Amino acid sequence: MNAPLRLLTVIGARPQIIKAAAISRAVAGPFAGRIHETLLHTGQHYDANMSQVFFDELGIPRADIDLGVGSGSHGAQTARMIEGIEQELKRNTYDAVLLYGDTNSTLAGAVAAAKLHIPVAHVEAGLRSFNKAMPEEINRIACDHSSTWLFCPTDTAVHNLQREGFDPSNAGPAHIDRPRVVQCGDVMYDNSMHFADLAAARSVLLPSLGLGPEGYALVTVHRDHNTDVPERLNAIVGALVALHDAHDLPLVLPVHPRTRKCLDQLLDPVLASALRERPRIHLIPPAGFLDMIALERNARLVVTDSGGVQKEAFFFGKPCVILRPGTEWVELVAHGQAVLADADPVRIAEGAEAFLTNGAPPCPPLFGDGHAAERICTELLRDR
Repeated sequence: MNAPLRLLTVIGARPQIIKAAAISRAVAGPFAGRIHETLLHTGQHYDANMSQVFFDELGIPRADIDLGVGSGSHGAQTARMIEGIEQELKRNTYDAVLLYGDTNSTLAGAVAAAKLHIPVAHVEAGLRSFNKAMPEEINRIACDHSSTWLFCPTDTAVHNLQREGFDPSNAGPAHIDRPRVVQCGDVMYDNSMHFADLAAARSVLLPSLGLGPEGYALVTVHRDHNTDVPERLNAIVGALVALHDAHDLPLVLPVHPRTRKCLDQLLDPVLASALRERPRIHLIPPAGFLDMIALERNARLVVTDSGGVQKEAFFFGKPCVILRPGTEWVELVAHGQAVLADADPVRIAEGAEAFLTNGAPPCPPLFGDGHAAERICTELLRDR
């Protein structure tokens, strides 16, 4: 019998912790004894509300290694991550490094592993916003081109890689110069389906806010090009207040720490007063994953600049107004379940009005069948 595949999983940001839950379940379940996973947390998200709560409520194994990098400029933060990951890869032997998404932790893991000739497996490969002004776009492209296994959540992601010269038909041994492209489905769909009933049973957030199903809009704003640019932040908040007033619709805003700081420092005093004076605009701390599932599942409308929240809205059949000029989840817009509004108050209002009047169209199964994690583990073991 072959020795277990030694896998170093690198996480650092809130969404990656959640995504890791799906793989960790598979490793502990049907792949027990065949894969040995070591979990390295870079510390990119270090606030307990942004990180530890997810380990606790999702039953994810505690990180074996915590680099404790914390915040900083992109260059300084990424450099510290590369150094710490490289030290671990030299200290212990690994067969592969598993990376998620498009954060600085993803980029650091790809650079450290590829330069030490350790194969990289990239979950959520092939996603493209086609906007290189976004640091996430640079991170995901660099990681894809450093990977040995490219695990794509959708057909569109596969096609994006094909346009960049990857060969999806390669069925031979996976190698960095001949990477294997796999349409495996989305691990976040795995998680959303797995935890939906648990969220319904455990989450008490909605009753605590006096809200019921279909009785509010869920809003998240965290990307720096929205929070750190006063004109955009004020335009978005103004549109949200107008949405609340026009439709008598409660809003729930789990507020990212950076967003909270920017609201305090950059928001026009009139808009700041408007937020304070409307008791049915609920600014709450960052929500845990189970609370977010409950919020998404019961919302009437979702307004967000988060890629993950866009997708989760789709999983639960909820219409979504996207506060960005583009999205890596182009399928959502193509199928009419989401609209791109950027920070334009008119487009935000029009998109919300259309969805509040007509709802969302039926959602086809774009993201797999809830077994992406098992397919990923199977592929990692194929060449052993």
